Amino acid sequence: MTANSNGGGPADTTADREIVISRLIGAPRELVFEAFTRVRHLARWWGPEGFTTTTRSFEFRVGGTWDFVMHGPDGTDYQEWITYTEIVPPERIALLHGESRDDPDAFESVLTFEPVPTFEPAGGQTRIVMRTVFPTKELRAQAVEKYHAIEGGEQTLRNLAHYVAELASNRTAPKGAQD
Repeated sequence: MTANSNGGGPADTTADREIVISRLIGAPRELVFEAFTRVRHLARWWGPEGFTTTTRSFEFRVGGTWDFVMHGPDGTDYQEWITYTEIVPPERIALLHGESRDDPDAFESVLTFEPVPTFEPAGGQTRIVMRTVFPTKELRAQAVEKYHAIEGGEQTLRNLAHYVAELASNRTAPKGAQD
């Protein structure tokens, strides 16, 4: 589901610069959050369909960075840099994302993880909301038109959903079935 913020308050000043993508994921919030905290997880799901990721450095803490390259299915490499600005386990991650540490076109993203109770004994679902705000509406338009940011974001969250479903099923499988 893709939507732009509307309604009153501060979001009105960013509505023409933002992309908001959300997805319901069939796994507990703690597990979905964990998938963002370790390179071994991120390498398995990060990016749109057909992309792979090579990490150069990773430190998941406020002020820490993730320096990586996304490899497109056409062979194009995309240099990426994330600096974590806020981490509230397992509720929220805020970050600054660009091509390099000092990228003037870097954008801000806030990911929220909302628990959605279910009646299943495995332990619930999670609504993840990814809100991205670009420095200008022109940069937002470029991200949407040239880099297909909305479709790519939806594919990335779909990859995340598949990955954590696999993790969740492995964690609830009988002891011998995990080997």
